[in-house]
Amino acid sequence: MSSTTSSFPERIELSGEGLVLRDWTEADLAAMPELFDHPDIAYWTPIVSPFDEVAARNRLDRDRQLRKEGTTILLAITVDGGAPLGEVMLRRAPEGTELGYAVGPAHRGQDLAARAVRVMAAYAFEQLGTDQVILELEAENAASVAVATKAGFRLLDVPRITGEEKGRPFALQTWGLDRP
Repeated sequence: MSSTTSSFPERIELSGEGLVLRDWTEADLAAMPELFDHPDIAYWTPIVSPFDEVAARNRLDRDRQLRKEGTTILLAITVDGGAPLGEVMLRRAPEGTELGYAVGPAHRGQDLAARAVRVMAAYAFEQLGTDQVILELEAENAASVAVATKAGFRLLDVPRITGEEKGRPFALQTWGLDRP
């Protein structure tokens, strides 16, 4: 699970699988609450809830700071570089190069998350030299387990990650995808 600590490019746009993954922009701020202010996202992800215009501004600012620090990339999931439909994340962590995603409720059922994860994984392998990417998700989150499976990940034989967030306990399984 190697990863480097060099900084990320200031601008990133990735294409593949019928998607364009692009940087979040100021113009996206108004669309972000519609994507992220939903009970499923509040329950299964660390994204703040309620998610309003202030949360959108804070997320965009934090995204830019984490990018500068070389730890995290957050990209809007689009089909054509236009309207955001969700988000895919790449984070360099002690346990490995982790991917994450959230798709707005109006855009689910199109395999956007699985396709975005595969595109982001290819970026991690080809551009960052990562040997393995991981997903950390709850076994009870059937939609995320389906994404992991569709994207070609396998459940790793490692201890669950336990903790509490937003007042509820969680136990995360680690799924891995090795460099082809």
